[in-house]
Amino acid sequence: MAVPPSAPVPCSPFYLRRQEACPQCSWSMEEKAVASASCWEPPGPPRAAVPCFAIAVDQDDILPGALRLIRELRPHWKPEQVRTKRFKDGITNKLLACYVEEDMRDCVLVRVYGEWTELLVDRENEIRNFQLLRAHGCAPKLYCTFQNGLCYEYMQGVALGPEHIREPQLFRLIALEMAKIHTIHANGSLPKPTLWHKMHRYFTLVKDEISPSLSADVPKVEVLEQELAWLKEHLSQLDSPVVFCHNDLLCKNIIYDSDKGHVRFIDYEYAGYNYQAFDIGNHFNEFAGVNEVDYCRYPAREIQLQWLRYYLEAQKGTAASPREVERLYAQVNKFALASHFFWALWALIQNQYSTINFDFLRYAVIRFNQYFKVKPQVSALEMPK
Repeated sequence: MAVPPSAPVPCSPFYLRRQEACPQCSWSMEEKAVASASCWEPPGPPRAAVPCFAIAVDQDDILPGALRLIRELRPHWKPEQVRTKRFKDGITNKLLACYVEEDMRDCVLVRVYGEWTELLVDRENEIRNFQLLRAHGCAPKLYCTFQNGLCYEYMQGVALGPEHIREPQLFRLIALEMAKIHTIHANGSLPKPTLWHKMHRYFTLVKDEISPSLSADVPKVEVLEQELAWLKEHLSQLDSPVVFCHNDLLCKNIIYDSDKGHVRFIDYEYAGYNYQAFDIGNHFNEFAGVNEVDYCRYPAREIQLQWLRYYLEAQKGTAASPREVERLYAQVNKFALASHFFWALWALIQNQYSTINFDFLRYAVIRFNQYFKVKPQVSALEMPK
């Protein structure tokens, strides 16, 4: 069910107290509370704890483990009445919906982490981000975590496709929701953007663990290293603000509720503080789709300018000047390069370890090819004076 906006409540990791011993949740909360600069904690009364169950769900046979979790979360449901629906769009995790009523008004989503995805995703950080976004009315309820996944509330609505997100009435809602999320701030100074740390970590994995088996269609490790250095040098100079970002806003991560006239974003595995222009540029790249990638669908300049006007006006509360829009346009298209590079590295790692039925190597090659194709024209974009 979609979550109505609500007053902020705390998102301290202290609220993730364990009900049972659970290896997945055995981090030191006190240490995390002190060390983490990426979780905003507004004042207010404590929230209820998020249970963590010592249950591991078999990736190849999800149903038995999912039903064990349902017995804990919905003890009043009769097991023989529980219906299930498998969602197959995801390429990182496996997702199962459990419900009793036909309208799915009370529906528990059971998400099982993909094999080896801890190489790509900080799961502790994901839980904090989930709590943070929930505190601002931007995420569903988080019901529990378990050894290799989490359970959360089903959002009513339709997951969008590439054909939807280019419709003006919908991309306006997407721009407004992104602007809202980008206004979530940490106490004190903003943390550093996660982009360079994550890309360096992904590149190191590719270099150390995967490079001997790389396809001939993938650039050599030496080339990748040079490009990564070039990206960091050039993009770091653009002065894009560091804000709280979703960082993975592909179409299926956008839920449109036509009854309420709004969109909400789901899946916060990669969320965190990052460059504003990266989050927008990454979303623009997703106009091309995932399963059948077509960069002819990348938004034209006029569509981008209108999208960016909606975004800036929502963020500022006043009209955006042409210079502001043009400046953001240049930043966004330059950071879209980093998005190609990031997800290409990600796909190489997934190709090595994932058990999801998806051609990750082909996807990596597509993203690298698009990176090198658009780099000259994007590099030539000048920032407005």
